[in-house]
Formats: sequence, structure tokens, C-alpha cells
Amino acid sequence: MADTQKKEQTTTHKIGIYLWIWALLFVLSFFSYMVDWYNFQGLLRWSLILFFMFLKAGLIMAFFMHLFWERYALVNVLLWPMTAIACFVGLMVAEGKYTVFSRLFYFFVGGA
Repeated sequence: MADTQKKEQTTTHKIGIYLWIWALLFVLSFFSYMVDWYNFQGLLRWSLILFFMFLKAGLIMAFFMHLFWERYALVNVLLWPMTAIACFVGLMVAEGKYTVFSRLFYFFVGGA
């Protein structure tokens, strides 16, 4: 009887870690707003915005979706979809370059 009670107990996480993550999310949001405040432009602006966005999304997934404590789930949630998206983006880039090449080729050479 005691063994079944021990197996049924679940682990709970202290609320302090969630409060720290909330605070960190507010800090990261503050920095992303500062990107607009200081009028960063071009590649630096979008790199910083995406960097802060991915950090916030990773923290939310890791702690509020409890993926930090489940390594296998983290790999399946992050690695495989991101790999598939990267492959699809690569295919779209290749197709886009082929389309531009073929249009320029027929523009200069002609349909002869």
C-alpha cells in the first residue's frame, strides 16, 4: 500500500522559479521595446527583435509548458519541427533562385 502511494505522488515545482521566469520575460520584453525606442534600423534591428523573441518563446516553452523537466519532449517539440521548417525554407530559397534565374534568362536571351 505504501509503494502505490509513493508512485502516485507527483513532483511540484516551487512558485519562485515561475516568478523568476516572469521577471526575466519582463526584462526581455523591456529590451525588445528598447530596440524600437533607440530606433535601431536594418539587420541589427531585426536580429535583436528575433533574438529576444526566440529567448522569450524558449523560456515559455521550457518552464510554463514544463519541457525543461522532460528532455525527450523538448527534443521532439523543438528539434524536429525546426528541422522540417529549415528544410522547407531551403527548398523555397532554391525554388526562388531558380525562378529568378529562369525569368532573367528568358528576358535576356528570349524565347527564340
